[in-house]
Amino acid sequence: MIDADALCRTYYDDVTALMRRILVEERDATEYAAERVAEQIAADRLVYAYGPGGHSNLASQEIFFRAGGLMHVSAILDEGTLLSGGSLRSMAIERTPGYGKIVIADQRLGEGDLLILVNAYGINAALIDAALEAKRRGVFLIGVNSHEHANNSAATHPARHPTKHNLHELVDIAIDCKVPIGDAIVQVPGMGEKIGAISTFANAFALNNLVIRTVAKLVERGIEPPVWRSGNAPGGDEANAKFIARFAERVRWL
Repeated sequence: MIDADALCRTYYDDVTALMRRILVEERDATEYAAERVAEQIAADRLVYAYGPGGHSNLASQEIFFRAGGLMHVSAILDEGTLLSGGSLRSMAIERTPGYGKIVIADQRLGEGDLLILVNAYGINAALIDAALEAKRRGVFLIGVNSHEHANNSAATHPARHPTKHNLHELVDIAIDCKVPIGDAIVQVPGMGEKIGAISTFANAFALNNLVIRTVAKLVERGIEPPVWRSGNAPGGDEANAKFIARFAERVRWL
């Protein structure tokens, strides 16, 4: 008989251990990134977040229009790689060279802008093109990806950009989300494939660490940044309504 309780406990232990590694090992990188994000918000500039790739889109959504999230975050919710448009279609598009360049150009990002690029695997063509185009335009880049996963993915992997670059090699600040090769981490006795993906936890934890450190820095400067309150909480709609006009015309997917 398979002990499902034990498997779930192992999953919990492994997820929390990975998050602790991010907390400790990525402290300096996250602190540095938070300083740059705080500077953007202090200047009342938007912070863009893009997760080109099926479930990587969840990362940009994690810090966008979310209870406790910074109102200055503008997620790039391009339909091409969203799973809602079809999962196989999403995978094909994230592997299409040139696509990420089009997305960044469409956003009209340039000098003075800051973009957070998130993709646990850190290799796909849309992601790398987004990074290369943003760099060409003078955008400051923060990257969140697993260095282990990217470094150990074959140069011939079909998802790779023609340049074979890894995201963390291109960005100004790299935050390592530590996701192991394959993403899934739970081995069920008698089954060949592992189950229980970990990348969504890793990306969300890394990004929320960045938000928390950013807010702490702003408050230390005497700046209380506007954050979203849950619309399902008492007074949520009223609290958010105070800021809607300030951001509605600036944040594309608001």
